[in-house]
Amino acid sequence: MVFAAKKFINNPSDVVTEFIEGLVETYPGLQYLDGFPEVKVVLRADVAAEKYDKVAIISGGGSGHEPAHAGYVGEGMLTAAICGDVFASPPVDSILAGIRAVTGTEGCLLIVKNYTGDRLNFGLAAEQAKSEGYKVETVIVGEDCALPPPRGIAGRRGLAGTVLVHKVAGAAAEAGLSLEKVAAEAKCASEMIGTMGVALSVCTLPGQVTSDRLGAEKMELGLGIHGEPGAAVVDVQPVDVVVSHVLKQILNPETNYVPITRGNRVVLMVNGLGGTPLMELMIATGKAVPKLQLEFGLAVDRVYTGFFMTSLDMAGFSISIMKADQSILDRLDAPTKAPNWPVGSDGNRPPPKIHVPVPPSLSVKAESQSRPHELSKEGRILEAAIQAAATVIISLKDSLNEWDGKVGDGDCGSTMYRGATAILEDMKNYYPLNDAAETVNEIGSSVRRAMGGTSGIIYHLLCKAAYAELKAKAQSDITPKHWSEALKSSITSVSKYGGATAGYRTMLDALIPASQVLEEKLSAGEDPIAAFILSAEAATAGAESTIQMQAQAGRSSYVSAEILATVPDPGAMAAAGWFSAAARAVKEQYQS
Repeated sequence: MVFAAKKFINNPSDVVTEFIEGLVETYPGLQYLDGFPEVKVVLRADVAAEKYDKVAIISGGGSGHEPAHAGYVGEGMLTAAICGDVFASPPVDSILAGIRAVTGTEGCLLIVKNYTGDRLNFGLAAEQAKSEGYKVETVIVGEDCALPPPRGIAGRRGLAGTVLVHKVAGAAAEAGLSLEKVAAEAKCASEMIGTMGVALSVCTLPGQVTSDRLGAEKMELGLGIHGEPGAAVVDVQPVDVVVSHVLKQILNPETNYVPITRGNRVVLMVNGLGGTPLMELMIATGKAVPKLQLEFGLAVDRVYTGFFMTSLDMAGFSISIMKADQSILDRLDAPTKAPNWPVGSDGNRPPPKIHVPVPPSLSVKAESQSRPHELSKEGRILEAAIQAAATVIISLKDSLNEWDGKVGDGDCGSTMYRGATAILEDMKNYYPLNDAAETVNEIGSSVRRAMGGTSGIIYHLLCKAAYAELKAKAQSDITPKHWSEALKSSITSVSKYGGATAGYRTMLDALIPASQVLEEKLSAGEDPIAAFILSAEAATAGAESTIQMQAQAGRSSYVSAEILATVPDPGAMAAAGWFSAAARAVKEQYQS
């Protein structure tokens, strides 16, 4: 059975009107026309046609591209936005109502994306308005660079670069320019922009089934903002490769879509299409800027990253590049009260970012640690234990992520993997393996640097406490009892700062029974190797018992008991894994 995609909506037919209701409740400077919901027009609450003495800037189109277009209504940008149904051009009556509502003696400029429905409906509304005595000019924006130069009448699609035209026109109008001059600036701006989009998935319309057109391992290059097929379907590529392809396509001198050559000043816009996290958009931006500077010889004067013109929930992004001069930059930097124009991105940028150096630690050691040229017996045993523990964690990555995906945020395995790989790499050169205390301290430094998050700081605490305990015994050889005391001290430190103890469904549910068994067996005079193995078995049993526990710490504490009962605690399983691997490695070293 096929089900419609899950959405936080009521009736799919009402999504646009209910969106507008929420929008005007959020921003007091916006209002909608009477006649709503049939006439869906968002306008500045402070503008009335009979009193407005500046050129009105009007745009719009199908909904589903939020924040475009209604999010750009405000002083210094759009005067009104005409909203159609999802991906459907607004009707002539709505456009005409918007024109009548905000157009004063100075006339209005219609900014229209190059789609047949928009051109026809806005064009017909413009002609009707002119017949009523209004002064109306129209600028069509078509800056798509994904497809070869068109041979038919459709032309290039209007995409996210249209928002930059909104800003230029709005600033020109706010400055008091005439309709003819505002239109000329908007038209010139539209001819300076090139845009191309890429996506990992198509969008899902409200009330409809999600399309699986692309599949799990494919991405689409050059698709439009309505989910229509693009130029090519290819295998998913790293974002670095994708950004390079997009920039080359936009700046291709053979198609000459934009008049940009080496030495020009440009504006960069990286636009999320709705379902792409801001983190990924920033990664794309971070790759695009130096490529534009170094590979294309361009001065990147402004950078805008965020959601400007989306396609519902599409996982993808578009890149727009606009040739700029000081007049364009002044328009983009001009103040606006439009709620969704980005703040904090105006002003001149230095050609390269000057990185702020990390302040040195006040407790830097006089001498950096290094691996001994020759290992003692204890050093070889310690190396084998560390090697085995880290290797097991690496092998457990997928299992830990799977368990954590059910009871946490799904990254336990990846986080532990980063720590384990850092330990193995650092051990090659930096661990003073003949000194147990300093080696444990260096392990703490490795995990603090590589792991991050709660796990990173907990393991750093663990190592710091163990280091302090072992360092106190530095005048004598480190014995199994010293290791037992170090483990106990580590558990105390983690419990003190993290708040967890036995039964809380954390890593301590593996380490506490291990510590108790180790201390008990050593105190009873048992063979240290046998005691270590038995304590490892206790760690495994303790970790496995967490499947029966209700979490009282960490993200798992927000998860229902029914879900928790399906998997053990991943942190406890990780701790049992490395502890047991270390025990087996020590046993093998002594036996050999």
